[in-house]
Amino acid sequence: MPELTAEPRRADPGAGARARVPAAVYAVSGVSALGGLLFGYDTGIISGALLHLREDLHLTSREQEIVVSVILLGAMAGALLSGRLAVRHGRRRIVVAVAVVFAVGAAAAAVAPGVGTLIAARFVLGLAVGGASNVVPVYIAEVAPARIRGRLMVLFQLMVATGQLIAYLCGWALSGEGGWRVMFALAVLPAVALGVGMLFLPESPRWLIERGMTDRARQVLTRLRPAGTDVGREIREIAEVAARVPAGGWRDLRQRWVRPALLIAVGIAAFSQLTGINAVVYYAPTILVDAGFGDSVALLTGVGIGVMLVVAGVVGAVAVDRVGRRSTMLWFLPGSALAMAVMALAFLGAGGSAAQRWTVIVALFAYILFNGVGMQAVVWLIGPEILPLSVRGPATSLATVTVWGVDLLIAVTALTAIETIGRSGTFFVYALMNVACIVFVLAKVPETRGRSLESIERALRRGGTFRKALDGS
Repeated sequence: MPELTAEPRRADPGAGARARVPAAVYAVSGVSALGGLLFGYDTGIISGALLHLREDLHLTSREQEIVVSVILLGAMAGALLSGRLAVRHGRRRIVVAVAVVFAVGAAAAAVAPGVGTLIAARFVLGLAVGGASNVVPVYIAEVAPARIRGRLMVLFQLMVATGQLIAYLCGWALSGEGGWRVMFALAVLPAVALGVGMLFLPESPRWLIERGMTDRARQVLTRLRPAGTDVGREIREIAEVAARVPAGGWRDLRQRWVRPALLIAVGIAAFSQLTGINAVVYYAPTILVDAGFGDSVALLTGVGIGVMLVVAGVVGAVAVDRVGRRSTMLWFLPGSALAMAVMALAFLGAGGSAAQRWTVIVALFAYILFNGVGMQAVVWLIGPEILPLSVRGPATSLATVTVWGVDLLIAVTALTAIETIGRSGTFFVYALMNVACIVFVLAKVPETRGRSLESIERALRRGGTFRKALDGS
């Protein structure tokens, strides 16, 4: 691996090629990314659990909608709360707290005697999901060497996809009466593993330096950097950035120099949902039934989607560091737009022929793959990378809330849109959102591959066009 310096392009290539990233870096990222596994499992398990819990608890249609969507409301609240707590108490402590909340919420959902208790438990799970989606990517970004930061952060998204796949498999395997309680209870195990594992991991060195604990930060960086790395230089780089502007709050997001990074982080967060991923994931069984497939195929659709999301996560983990964040989006989003447009065109046909049905299913999985690589692999990576250290907590919270807020919007409007403008019209709108996202990336998003967080912030502070300032530095 290349030697880590504040300016990767100026590193000595010979020395860098001989340097090995310590195993501790991968341990830190692996354990913390368990938060992603829980995120994916707890958001995905409801699709299988709902089939039987609605009968056991005698849920009305409205109550079913609340049970499904309340976790998204909790996630918005959790993202807002966790950002400020992470600034005050540190990234590591908040991830431990998130693990505890995951365990409590999962256990409460498993033993819920009625709909009110279940809704409350799902809201608690949402708090943990929002906290994990907000703090874990920031923690990984701040401990990882610049050269491999992308693949380690995409590990979080890969674990989200893995959690969803496990949820779909559990939903299929435990589909009998009362199985939904076991589905919810199983989430306690990875929550305990996350909490215990985080107790043995270090705090973010950037947070430590910001709090004046330079000696502890030096110990952490020495443990997490390749032998021969100039740790002192990295500490000076971090301290310089941290000293320039003290840790800020929500008001500091209005600073003019912060706006380009905030626009990119919030814009990518919004497009990650507006491009249609969760509309397809939430309602894929309905889409397939309408395309003429039988119920048995519809029941296995979630498993297929989970597999494609895992494949997309693996491809994305490689792509973001091999070809770059911006390039990954520009390479794969056109395929996402095309696949969504093909689905829209397929639904224009009448009669439901075999060719039409297979066109829908192939386009569906192609869309999941292309969008999973081009957008979902980047959404949790780009914000923590480009947002300045002084406002990283509240700014990342805002971006995460945007993800969950737009996700909620899509969840409660997708079926209404289909009823209003039809399936073809709805999918054409999502296809256009993919095109709009491509235009946004071309105009605003810089390439951050291989850049230290400090060099990214320096480019942001120069003023002018952020993308050109970073690309030219």
